[in-house]
Amino acid sequence: MIKIFRFLKPYRLFVGFVILLVFLQSMADLYLPTLLSDIVNRGVVKGDIRYIEKIGLYMLGISIIGMAASVAASYFSSKVATGFGKKLRSSVFSHVERFSLEEFDKIGTASLITRTTNDITQIQQVLLMMMRMMVSAPLLAVGGIIMALSKDKTLSIIFLVVIPVLMGAIFLIASRGIPLFKIIQKRIDRLNLVLREGLTGIRVIRAFNRTGHEAGRFKKANKDLTDTSIQVNRIMAAMMPVMMLVLNISSIAIIWFGGKRIDGGYMGVGDLMAFLQYAMQIMFSFIMVSVMFVMIPRAAASASRINEVLDMVPVIKDPVEPAKASLERGHVSFNNVSFSYPGAEEPALSDITFEAYPGEVTAIIGGTGSGKTTLIHLIPRFYEVDSGSIQVDGQDIREISQADLRSRIGFVPQKAVLFSGSINDNIRYGNQEASEEEVVHAAKVAQAAEFIGEMEEGYDAHMAQGGSNVSGGQKQRLSIARALVRKPEIYIFDDSFSALDFKTDARLRAALKQETGESTVLIVAQRVSTVKDADRIIVLEHSRIAGMGTHEELMETSNVYREIVLSQLSEEEIA
Repeated sequence: MIKIFRFLKPYRLFVGFVILLVFLQSMADLYLPTLLSDIVNRGVVKGDIRYIEKIGLYMLGISIIGMAASVAASYFSSKVATGFGKKLRSSVFSHVERFSLEEFDKIGTASLITRTTNDITQIQQVLLMMMRMMVSAPLLAVGGIIMALSKDKTLSIIFLVVIPVLMGAIFLIASRGIPLFKIIQKRIDRLNLVLREGLTGIRVIRAFNRTGHEAGRFKKANKDLTDTSIQVNRIMAAMMPVMMLVLNISSIAIIWFGGKRIDGGYMGVGDLMAFLQYAMQIMFSFIMVSVMFVMIPRAAASASRINEVLDMVPVIKDPVEPAKASLERGHVSFNNVSFSYPGAEEPALSDITFEAYPGEVTAIIGGTGSGKTTLIHLIPRFYEVDSGSIQVDGQDIREISQADLRSRIGFVPQKAVLFSGSINDNIRYGNQEASEEEVVHAAKVAQAAEFIGEMEEGYDAHMAQGGSNVSGGQKQRLSIARALVRKPEIYIFDDSFSALDFKTDARLRAALKQETGESTVLIVAQRVSTVKDADRIIVLEHSRIAGMGTHEELMETSNVYREIVLSQLSEEEIA
């Protein structure tokens, strides 16, 4: 947990100021009982009203100083804690943005969300308490003991019994509760995962009438979290009654034995009152420590989870000295490329070799699980190849910075992803500097201008999160427009025409041919009609290239391709 406090570095002056303020507050709290003792012993007992007024004014002044210090400490500690949380969240988010898909697969999206929100909130709350309690508790405990000893050393023997009992209770209860805090955070991860799947997959859930099943999954995840939380709270709840029991028994013992000390003439009434207040301060300082023992273990569990994210080194890194941009435009070359997903028994791609040239369309087709999407995900370096190399414009992509590489690519994913905002915002996502004319032109080429024009607000029409207020085909066309407005060297279409009707598909491909004439185009598709006019068709089967050539060449040389064609087209269409 100490490791994560390095993010406090920009706030160290504020932290120092808070410590100073808490010190002043604690000193004021420690001095007040002594003044009260003087009022009773020298003012009340002797009937000296002027002395009572004088010391009373001192007490009022010190109380005001203590109150001001307390308010200022609360303000600045809140400022530090919220600033720390903000900086930590930003650092986690920035670091996660550099992750490859392999790291996302390893940790999980739901867990990353929990760590960025709930875990950081836990640490932020503990930091706020630590700046107050971790300073004031030791000061009040040590200072209280010293001041109590100054009032009556014999009566202070009570602390030799009370303090070990308190510390033993804290240790016993905390040792049982600490292991459960990590389990709670994992249960929160699980609950977030189930909730996220239930919300994002609501259409499928309802279509298959699995609402009851999902409710059962959520109920189980919720119950697991609830049961563990109750178990922890039961253990930790025992701490406060134990503390109060010891506190009250100590008070009775102090009054009992203190009364005897007064009766014997060994201490004054005011000294006993001051001693009792110091005893309360000592006890409450241990209660504060017990509260910290409740909070710190959970925050420590959260800190270790956040450190796990921050310490995770992305598999894909930028080169120390990135290669300069080539004069070529979009030439893509695969040289004996093989790739396996972490933990997989079989490779996703084996010995892939081909070239895609500017001004040409290279199509990739094959059965489900043949590796089509995996292949094109390697080009923008979403994953790192196991062996072989991928070159863009004659340069190994591992020698090019990721930002430079991806700036050359217009990527349209298999599942169209849109963001909340306007249609204009979503198309401009591909190029923030695009003019209004370029946005409209990209929409026209993508065959999206017609349905955009039918919307009341046109290009300023609101887009719901995930594009839930437009159809699947419309989402695909907007995703294509987003790639087109970028005017990249390389276009990658990952089964991006699957939701389009054949008429729109044909019009779109004709418009794309004119728009992308000088760029390298790679298309992953299931439809033969989408790929048959490509300059080069790559047929994948069982993670390997089973054939490569034009439609006519493959019909003669590739049994795999011929089977795909015959399964989709009639004899007349083939002819």
